[in-house]
Amino acid sequence: MKIALISEHASPLAAAGGVDSGGQNIYVAHVARQLVRQGHCVDVFTRRDRSLLPVVSRYDGVRVINVPAGPPTQLPKEQLLPFMEDFARFVIDFFRREVTSYDIVHANFFMSGLVGLRVKEALGLPLVTTFHALGRVRRIHQGTSDGFPDARFDIEDALVRRSDSVIAECPNDVTDLVSLYNADSARIDLVPCGFDADEFYPMDKTVARRELGWPLNRFIALQLGRMVPRKGIESIVRGIAECERQHNEKAYLYVVGGNSDDGNETATPEIGRLAAIARECNVADRISFLGRRGRSRLRLFYNAADVFITTPWYEPFGITPLEAMACARPVIGADVGGIRYSVAHGETGLLVPPKDPRAVANCLATLMCEPRLGERMGAAGLSRARSMFTWGGVAESLSAVYARVAGVPVIASTGRLEAAPAAATGGASA
Repeated sequence: MKIALISEHASPLAAAGGVDSGGQNIYVAHVARQLVRQGHCVDVFTRRDRSLLPVVSRYDGVRVINVPAGPPTQLPKEQLLPFMEDFARFVIDFFRREVTSYDIVHANFFMSGLVGLRVKEALGLPLVTTFHALGRVRRIHQGTSDGFPDARFDIEDALVRRSDSVIAECPNDVTDLVSLYNADSARIDLVPCGFDADEFYPMDKTVARRELGWPLNRFIALQLGRMVPRKGIESIVRGIAECERQHNEKAYLYVVGGNSDDGNETATPEIGRLAAIARECNVADRISFLGRRGRSRLRLFYNAADVFITTPWYEPFGITPLEAMACARPVIGADVGGIRYSVAHGETGLLVPPKDPRAVANCLATLMCEPRLGERMGAAGLSRARSMFTWGGVAESLSAVYARVAGVPVIASTGRLEAAPAAATGGASA
């Protein structure tokens, strides 16, 4: 198939870890790469956010179309909606000029979905939508700090009604789509996120710490991801303090992420806010803000840690727990969204309520006092990640959805052409 992935603010070429560069960038990059490996032709359409970017870039067989829509500068994603009609017009013209027609459009995020609807209206192409985050859920958790306009809700309602398939990334996503958007469950396909086994795999913790220059005799918790308040890192900082106060156990927290490579508070205001909380809790000497790191180095950080912690207020899926599990590390995660799905409580890690530092402290103390438990959870997490959450499996599931909604014959394992699979309640899974 010839597949168009639309990802208006999250380019697969961007460095992850910034305010608006995270899981969606990783999702689009890996899905596109894996689809190409399966023999599909894949173009990714994203907004041109730097003046020197060419219209067409390439990586790993994927063509990236940098769409001129709005000023060619980086802007917060909350400010991009007014440029989506220009984005759509460019995409429609681009499609019409192509020698080979596209079979499917897969929109990522609601603004890409708006573009996808315009393409569907103009050219009649089938549309698959992955929201990555739902506006009504975000508004519940962020309230007045949510910077997106209310128009988002109407756009999402239209996408739920008119998309040929809506991709839910976890069972909680399905529940939210049905209860908050009156989605038809027969047109929801459950396809999770994944990890790359060539990128994340176990290695000796001592070797990883020596390469990073980390102390060998500390209990170190790792937090890795975007530096924004809703990621709940404050609960971990306060949990480090509570662990000592309640259990007399000293844990250290290393935080990877931000808008610069040096943990700069000016470049990343959230680091400044969290550093102030650490000083208030008298644990500033045990909290290290490392800044962002290239993805080729992240495996070292996961493997050097004793435990990975992620406690967002809400999380549509969450890729970092999978990457930690792929490195055989136990996970302490918030009992929300996709984390509730990927982390098996008591088996591959421990789930805690969001915004609950004391629960974080209790889990840290448990793992500090029972190191064998952490080892068993890490081994179980590795097995679960490899069996359920690989990017190759994700792309295979998406390919089946694409073929079904586009009515495209698929190649069976026998090598024979077969009809596209029939619609399935709950959809494909990886």
